[in-house]
Amino acid sequence: MERIRVAVIGAAGRMGSTVCTAVEGADDLDLVARIDVGDELADLGGADVAVDFSVPDASPGNVAHCISRGVHVVVGATGWDESRLAAVRADLAKTPDLGVLVAPNFALGAVLMMKFAQQAARFYESVEIVELHHPNKVDAPSGTAANTARLIGEARADAGLPPMPDATEQDPDGARGAQLHGVHVHSVRLRGLVAHQEVLLGGEGEMLTIRHDSFDRVGFMPGVLTGVRKVAAHPGLTVGLEHYLDLG
Repeated sequence: MERIRVAVIGAAGRMGSTVCTAVEGADDLDLVARIDVGDELADLGGADVAVDFSVPDASPGNVAHCISRGVHVVVGATGWDESRLAAVRADLAKTPDLGVLVAPNFALGAVLMMKFAQQAARFYESVEIVELHHPNKVDAPSGTAANTARLIGEARADAGLPPMPDATEQDPDGARGAQLHGVHVHSVRLRGLVAHQEVLLGGEGEMLTIRHDSFDRVGFMPGVLTGVRKVAAHPGLTVGLEHYLDLG
């Protein structure tokens, strides 16, 4: 079995350090570079795949550098909007054999939660998302919540559903939360939490709750390692780990 050489960008962070440990513990992977703030990316230690768990402002530049070096990238950093994704697609057009995976969440349960929410959304009149994270998280709403809202919005549009009922006329302080793709999203930042999300789907006389809880960052590692192992087989830009899984 050919071993995969891996560089981790953001290696000193909470997720980055956990990724380093997971790579070192894998029989088919070699950790060839730990890169963090102040370090030069240069040749990325001769890596085949780079895993980027840096910060939102740094991640696009890191990914562009990896592409310029012919290195596949697995991205867990947040802040990836459509304009940033478009820039990656443009860079990849020059190197069609290269793969980049941008995943809002690497927990397999979170991926399933998003898939289930997408499937259920067309059956319910109302849907809202509550995401809960530790207070050190720098962005809100989370990438997972934003992606879930997108999937739900697309599913409802495909089903021809009307806007969700909401009689709110006055909300000067934003108590109803953000609205993404027609879905209200509420962000909680609380000491003691790691990463949690629930999707509330309501209809006359019933409610369905789909919830996922991450209690430790090791729970993300099976998904990260799946991305590392499969990114080379998926050239171009892929958004969402679900595309690497056989979910039907």
